This record gives sequence, C-alpha cells and structure tokens, in this order.
Amino acid sequence: MQDLERDIERKLRRIVKAHGGQCLKWVSPGESGVPDRIVLLPGGRIIFIETKRPKGGVVSKLQKYWHRKLRGLGFEAGFIFNHDDLEEFKQTLEGEETNGA
Repeated sequence: MQDLERDIERKLRRIVKAHGGQCLKWVSPGESGVPDRIVLLPGGRIIFIETKRPKGGVVSKLQKYWHRKLRGLGFEAGFIFNHDDLEEFKQTLEGEETNGA
C-alpha cells in the first residue's frame, strides 16, 4: 500500500522530534503556496518543508516561487515526497549533529 502525504508528514514529525525539534503545521491565510511545515531545531535553525504525496505529488509554480523566496532570505527550504527524501533529511540532521553543527 502506498503512503499518503499524511503518512510522510507523521514520519517527518517523528524524525524532527527525535532530534529535539518541533515540526509545526503552517497555514498562512492569504498566501497560497507557502510550505506546509516549519521545522524548528535546537540552536535556532528553521527549515521550511513542503510534503507531497509519494506518487503523483506535483510541485506548483507558486510553491517553487516560495521556496526560492525563502532561500533568498537565507532560510532552508525543501520538498519531501517519499521515504528516500525522509531518510536523506534524517541523515543530514544526524550528520550535522555528529559534526557539531
């Protein structure tokens, strides 16, 4: 059975919590296309994440715009579609913890 977007979000929340952070659902009234999750990590690190359903999830032009805008402001922003993306995100967090970042 294929995971749904909510399954990916649940697993993302678990990963973030295991690293001492919070993974908040974000709704910005009046601003379409903003990422749906704000990841708050120890040390003041903020990452904006858009989760998509693993099969057939499509990134809109407006979502791409917001990711470029957020990155231009110096924030981290990314998309997570599936387990491979989740694993890569988790490995990145674990690698940074090991390296003292």
